[in-house]
Amino acid sequence: MDETKTEPAVSIVIVNWNGGSLLSQCLASCHEALAHWHAPIGDIIVVDNASTDGSADAVAPVVRAKLIQNSSNRGFGAACNQGASMATSEYLLFLNPDCRIGAGSIEACLRCLKSDSTIGAVGVALLGDDGQVSRSCHRFPSFTNFVYRLFGLSALSARFSDGSMKDWAHDSDRQVDHVIGAFYMVRTREFRELGGFDERFFVYLEDLDLSLRYRQRGQHCMFLASPASYHKGGGMSEKARAARLFYATRSRILYAFKHFTIAQARVHLAATLSVEPVARVVQLVAQRRFLEILEVARGFAILYRDLPATLRLAQRK
Repeated sequence: MDETKTEPAVSIVIVNWNGGSLLSQCLASCHEALAHWHAPIGDIIVVDNASTDGSADAVAPVVRAKLIQNSSNRGFGAACNQGASMATSEYLLFLNPDCRIGAGSIEACLRCLKSDSTIGAVGVALLGDDGQVSRSCHRFPSFTNFVYRLFGLSALSARFSDGSMKDWAHDSDRQVDHVIGAFYMVRTREFRELGGFDERFFVYLEDLDLSLRYRQRGQHCMFLASPASYHKGGGMSEKARAARLFYATRSRILYAFKHFTIAQARVHLAATLSVEPVARVVQLVAQRRFLEILEVARGFAILYRDLPATLRLAQRK
């Protein structure tokens, strides 16, 4: 008897925004896991954030797949919560559309969650196009880590870490602060008890914030080095650099106001608005990446215009 068939079922939630063929490949890997690897998949819920490329059409032919189509882009965290509210299984896997499930990854994560109630979330090694494991785990960032990042120091030396665990090869199972939200498995009941993802984070850091809330309730994240899955990385946003910069920067501001002291959050805000754009431009000039300077200017222009709304979000409980 194949014991994997007796595992509890997992609902997979995928948030799509103009995923193109990546979503089709992701869904094909879900179907393969269901049909050939005996992964105990209960349902596959795709939440489409108003895509315009027709990618959502790939959902209909997939066994057990359900499609939620939003009339506007609600953001990653909100769409994840939307999908999770429809889940019928004991476990949830949040999966990016630029991921492909590897053989055995789901089963390994389920065994891990079943074996230890102190584990809140679990992820697996993610291989990129080069076949190498992405060093994607993260330590909870401190105020100092954020300062290193906004000054651009974290790109210059490992001494000025922004919290990313690039000093570790991700070649062994390990308890970590945070596993990347591209492949993020949790218990459905606990996810709902925590209130899901904080929807103030439109995209970026909503997963880190959730991992910290698991830690605050006495649980931790677990990284499994095998079996690995695939993650393209940047697949949905690599062509929208200005918007990506805006959302990433705004999320850091929101995270600082939520998890740092008010004095630290205000210092971080002031430095983000004044120092960070200059530091980014200096770094791009030094690297002779002149065409990207305009994207930096556009990204920070959006941030300046959105600042009143960002601060209102930061003050909301």
